[in-house]
Amino acid sequence: MTTIDIHTHLLSSKVSFDRAFDKFAIKFFAKKFGLEPKELFKNPYESYVKALINNTKTSRYIDNIVIFGVDAKVNAQGEILHIDKTVCASNDDVLKIYETNKDEIIPFFSINPLRPNALDLIDYYYEKGFKGAKFLQNYWEVDTTQDRFTPYFEKLKKLNLPLIIHVGNENTISSKREFESIKMLFNPVQIGVNTICAHMAIRYDGAHPFHAVSRNPKHFGDEYFKLLELLERHANLYADISAILTPARARALRHLSGQGQIHGKLLYGSDFPVPYSLILNSYDLKLKKRFELNRIQNPFDRGVSAVMEYFGADNQIWSNHKKILDE
Repeated sequence: MTTIDIHTHLLSSKVSFDRAFDKFAIKFFAKKFGLEPKELFKNPYESYVKALINNTKTSRYIDNIVIFGVDAKVNAQGEILHIDKTVCASNDDVLKIYETNKDEIIPFFSINPLRPNALDLIDYYYEKGFKGAKFLQNYWEVDTTQDRFTPYFEKLKKLNLPLIIHVGNENTISSKREFESIKMLFNPVQIGVNTICAHMAIRYDGAHPFHAVSRNPKHFGDEYFKLLELLERHANLYADISAILTPARARALRHLSGQGQIHGKLLYGSDFPVPYSLILNSYDLKLKKRFELNRIQNPFDRGVSAVMEYFGADNQIWSNHKKILDE
């Protein structure tokens, strides 16, 4: 069995890994993700890209990765309000990597719809070979339900470009909670865009930390169950399981694996390089199996192998990408 990873991140070419979260993640997780800590601090961007491509080339299960950056936060005049120095990678950086690694990379663009030239930018990167779009509207503070964004979504539909939209809690970048809602999916879905809900819309309440790792479905959040309903109802709505191995989401794996009615709408994604532990986690795998999985060297193969404990090698999740990607 081989598949693609529908959800991986390029980091900013100016990344410096000096945030407290970055330092923590690198110290405890870098080597498990095929990254060398010393090189990451010395040549952070170059080291990250080299490891990302190498992990893909040496993977047993991953043929290609969908990779994207994150556009800047801008106002209606297109003036820059904020550029996160870790996650805000440019489309041109994605393009540069794609042009030298076409056997591994499927490029998606990230274009803030508040940019006055957003539609022209879509055309530009489409002509360059980009295969889809990624929204982080919760960071941009963009309400996708507003009618003013209809032309943007109509452009994606016309070009048959899928759109990945972040839904659920965001912990690595500034985020406006109301724009993390499942409502962010409604407009592009109604317009007819092949829309991918990232992270299964699983929410957790910071006021109840034990709920965030509880395997009781009542603690998954109402929007998770709403998503399951919407996936059955809308032919052009999909969901990726990116970051499903983080503790706040891994708890839902057993329940999700039992929802066979929507397995034809699920896409595999890792959310690389978001860190997680296969041993200290909220899922229900036996300790022996956790250590066995943890010994797998390639980080992409390690993630796929863990998910295969819930979705067998013949599950639709591994091939659903063919329904929406022109590869």
